[in-house]
Amino acid sequence: MTFFYRCYHFILKCIITFIGIPNPRLYTGYSGFEQWLKTWDQNAPLLVVSDETLFNLGVLEHTLALIDKHKVPWHLYIDVLPNPTIDNVENGLSLYHAKQCAGLVAIGGGSVLDCAKMIAVRSVKPKKSIKQLKGLFKVLKKLPPLCAIPTTAGTGSETTVAAVINDPKAQTKYAITDFCLVPSDAILIAPLTQSVPNFITAATGVDALTHAIESYIGKIGTDFSNQQALAAIKLILNNLSTAYNQGDNLAARENMLLASFYAGQAFTRASVGYVHAIAHQFGARYGTAHGLANSVLLMPVLRFYGEKIFPQLADIADYCQLTQAGQSTQTKATILLDAIEQLLLALNIPNTLAEIRTTDIAEIAAAAMKEAHPDYPVPTFMNHAQCEVIIEQLTE
Repeated sequence: MTFFYRCYHFILKCIITFIGIPNPRLYTGYSGFEQWLKTWDQNAPLLVVSDETLFNLGVLEHTLALIDKHKVPWHLYIDVLPNPTIDNVENGLSLYHAKQCAGLVAIGGGSVLDCAKMIAVRSVKPKKSIKQLKGLFKVLKKLPPLCAIPTTAGTGSETTVAAVINDPKAQTKYAITDFCLVPSDAILIAPLTQSVPNFITAATGVDALTHAIESYIGKIGTDFSNQQALAAIKLILNNLSTAYNQGDNLAARENMLLASFYAGQAFTRASVGYVHAIAHQFGARYGTAHGLANSVLLMPVLRFYGEKIFPQLADIADYCQLTQAGQSTQTKATILLDAIEQLLLALNIPNTLAEIRTTDIAEIAAAAMKEAHPDYPVPTFMNHAQCEVIIEQLTE
């Protein structure tokens, strides 16, 4: 079976290498958003997708005022949950059609961006349910324009080919992956992230770190994805603590947004691994925030891989200037692992998740293995029993 998985991964790498994945047009700051608005047809309504929390905090006010300034008609949809559901997508789709919208602006974290992506997908695939669209290359159709404006530095959804939607009835999440899911435009506005609480800054920042590390240690990385992953990791190690402790530090916030963007570019080409495979099950079953789940799982999974990933970890440590000449590969890898562990401690990331029930562990492990195999090009394979051991470590 593992031979089949590796053949599948080889085919994925060939597709990515020879077909290529689009990048969104990148703008920065409110001036960048205005630049984008100048290109938009004033007769074409926009669906602005966000969530209730951001709306109530006033985070959307300046962005919406700029849309008004450029006389573009818009309609607001803010019924998006932290783990967006099928109903969130379908209700947004109904408003999109009712108001005859021609494109979308998504302002929020990864949940909002993923929901907006799937509204766009369902607008061009009206006869396919979200469940039917799960997996790879089930859309294969150009989407309406989507301008993605992240308010957290973590998911990188503004540049990725994927969206994850929760099915509460089935207690599962559906990952939809297709090149056409990359937003047409991405705008990085650092002030929008200033209102983010420090614990969310921490969890989303480690989410981006996980994207970068899992893409770099996986088996299908390209020169471009590896370079973007390294750049992201260095930016995160140098800026996440500052953004966490000094929320108004715009330079750190800008660097974290850029790191998240780079990490998104990396993992959308090189994919992820067991951290995400298990984390998605926590989100589906318990509603655990995705960034938190990744943060808690990162070290246990890296420790599981062991010496198999020491060369890659050593490369990362060298790039981040954590090492000295003459040190062994194992020493360099250990230095990086220690640096990550110290960062997690400084960010007050917990070692356990109270919501995990021991009676659920076997089912969670089975679901994680089903998600990971064969899609995720992990550096070495984990079996069901080993997955159970990792999950058991996280119980209180």
